[in-house]
Amino acid sequence: MEVAFLGIDLAKNVFQLHGETADGRVVLQRRVRRDRLMAEVEALPPCTIAIEACAGAFYWQRRFEAAGHRVRIIAPQYVKPFAQHQKNDRNDAAAICRAVRQPNMRFVPGKTLEQQDIQALHRGRQRLVNHRTALVAQMRGLLLDRGIAFAQSITRARREIRILLDDSSSEISNIFRLMLAQLYAIFRTLDDQIAWFDREIEKVFRSSETCRRLAKIRGVGPKTATAIVAAVGNGAEFANGRHLAAWMGLVPRQHSSGNQQRLFGISKRGDRHLRTLLIHGARAVVRTSAARNDAQGAWIRDLQGRRGAAKTIVAVANKNARVIFAMLKAGTEYRAA
Repeated sequence: MEVAFLGIDLAKNVFQLHGETADGRVVLQRRVRRDRLMAEVEALPPCTIAIEACAGAFYWQRRFEAAGHRVRIIAPQYVKPFAQHQKNDRNDAAAICRAVRQPNMRFVPGKTLEQQDIQALHRGRQRLVNHRTALVAQMRGLLLDRGIAFAQSITRARREIRILLDDSSSEISNIFRLMLAQLYAIFRTLDDQIAWFDREIEKVFRSSETCRRLAKIRGVGPKTATAIVAAVGNGAEFANGRHLAAWMGLVPRQHSSGNQQRLFGISKRGDRHLRTLLIHGARAVVRTSAARNDAQGAWIRDLQGRRGAAKTIVAVANKNARVIFAMLKAGTEYRAA
């Protein structure tokens, strides 16, 4: 069968295949169950297989590549413009196949099992951090109802609530004290669980020479370095540092027409967790720039005076993303300006 491009609409149990020749003729339209998918793919000559980025995409990427095929993963928003007629599995598979044929199509970087393990650590940790933040917000709200207020800080909550529980003379009822003690116990359990994730991420960081090199960049620590390596690998999917920064959503969102150029805030595309880590790191770099007399400190102070703190933070994050790409691509050490 002369299949040059194969679009597969992934699912849990039933998969839709759409194959085309190099000149665009449809030669395969088939619906197969999960236990038959690899047999169908292995029976085909080597071709380009396109799938959407979704749960299980990287697993199937590795399976298909092991069978001798070239695999491309496409973000769903890039597939949608090629969908025709009603939405169903058959039309979705055809849209994926049409999308992969476009010469300017952007693809999602593939991931090894090790990269997915590191991402799982980050996602699990972030889930617990979000849960802890929500829990602290609830405890602060309950205490504020009773006229007790303290600043928005995890450290402050950890200290103030402990003091309140130990103070038997505080004006709160016994039932409320018992309830607060239960919430506080959950809060401390979350602290311990997050600390476990931090230790595991630190182990990954220390075992990776690439991560240790990236962490020499100001504003990039162990968590950011490991998250970047897990998300983009060696950066081979990106043409240059600007493309990597755009993929992370660290460039202005544009809505231009004719001679009217309109730029807004950052596009916020790509990996939200990765962008958040870079922004937090850049915020620390900007905050400490006043005490530094090097070239980067002077550039930050000048930019902050002209454009403000918020845009300066994004500019530093954007520059760090470009530096990261250069280091990943060339395998070099960080060289300060």
